Amino acid sequence: MTASKLVAVLRGLGNPEIAEHSQRFFKTGKGEYGEGDVFLGIRVPELRKVARAYADMPLAQVLKALASKYHEVRLCAVLVLVRQFERGDPALRRQIFDAYLDNTEHINNWDIVDSSAHQIVGGYLVDGDRSLLDSLAKSNVLWERRIAIIATLHFIRNNEFDDTLRIAERLLGDTEDLMHKAVGWMLREVGNRAPIVERAFLKPRYKSMPRTMLRYAIEKFPEDERQAFLRGDI
Repeated sequence: MTASKLVAVLRGLGNPEIAEHSQRFFKTGKGEYGEGDVFLGIRVPELRKVARAYADMPLAQVLKALASKYHEVRLCAVLVLVRQFERGDPALRRQIFDAYLDNTEHINNWDIVDSSAHQIVGGYLVDGDRSLLDSLAKSNVLWERRIAIIATLHFIRNNEFDDTLRIAERLLGDTEDLMHKAVGWMLREVGNRAPIVERAFLKPRYKSMPRTMLRYAIEKFPEDERQAFLRGDI
């Protein structure tokens, strides 16, 4: 199993109409967050099937695929990494974790981050030093900041919320809409498990946080309470 073979398989699955839609959806125009990204036009369920078939590809070849110019090849590569991480022994998990962080320049769109950060970064740090997330949250690179907050989904699912709230606090002033959405999403996930915890975080901050972040965070609140937050009446 090689990166070149994986690329050939995925190119054979490409659909120009889907690719054209994806180019627009993922904002690949000049000055947009996905500027210059190239799409083959493959739906995610198909990519997951290919990732399963290539789950035993050597790590060096997976990383070669991760450097592809094609968005779907990079996404497929991280899906393979996730499968290998989840099945791997501690040594392999460390290799994958290190390789992931060494290659963040290729983990460069929101779907690639969201399909891998909580499994690999969150999964590795569950028993480790989570201060790495604070460093990522201070990065000048949008996708590294997104990795920082999305990684905490792993902890949320274990009913651990402190890291999410700490990183969310750091990112309240982020200027990127994609970060507003990511932070709001993670706060909503906290609220799904611990409504009191989410509300305690929001009440002293909601008037100053970005509107999109707030909307995502309170999306599942009862309508009257949601409207009160949006009006600033809490």
